[in-house]
Amino acid sequence: MNGATHELMNARQSGADHSTVSEREDVQARSRWLRRLLTWHWISSALALFGMLLFAFTGITLNHAGQIPATPVVETVEARLPSDLVELLSARAEASPADLPDDLRRWLADEGIGLGNAQPEWSDYELYVSLPRPGGDAWLSVDFESGELLYESTDRGWISYLNDLHKGRNTGTAWSWFIDLFAVLCIVFCLTGLGVLYLHARERISVWPITGLGVMVPLLLAILLVH
Repeated sequence: MNGATHELMNARQSGADHSTVSEREDVQARSRWLRRLLTWHWISSALALFGMLLFAFTGITLNHAGQIPATPVVETVEARLPSDLVELLSARAEASPADLPDDLRRWLADEGIGLGNAQPEWSDYELYVSLPRPGGDAWLSVDFESGELLYESTDRGWISYLNDLHKGRNTGTAWSWFIDLFAVLCIVFCLTGLGVLYLHARERISVWPITGLGVMVPLLLAILLVH
């Protein structure tokens, strides 16, 4: 009888020890995952910090664009090209090259006009160059018959500039890549945050109700009030 009792006690002790080991392993695994998630969470948040502030701020300015006063500043330049440049441009019109002559770029640079990577539009009687940019736009035309050059630049202010950065409007390839990479960082930031919430949910009963509220509010607004 004593032997049977002893075996039963040993079995119970073995089961308890196995349960303790299993719980310890579970705690260690959760601790490892928590450290990894927190590491990726703070790295992604640090890299995305300025971008998130910029896009959050411009989200407000875009939502109230009609209520924010803006006075466009228009600059106009009228000039007459040298005859040799006019002849050069007229001769090139038929071929419609994608690049502008360096002589024309140098002449315009002396006048304070930069064309960057603008694509020219050629016709038999005129050269036209559209120069869109964030926060404004510009254009330039050259009449082959008279040699008259007309340049007009419009600046709509820094709020418009930031809004165009938000939309990726006329911002070029580099900024387009930045927006994509920034979006990936935000996804990493959100998913690692969700993982941290999951690991803390046992100790904080309000985690999932608050998370659910964050999901349901925009979802219901979109379904019920957005038309």
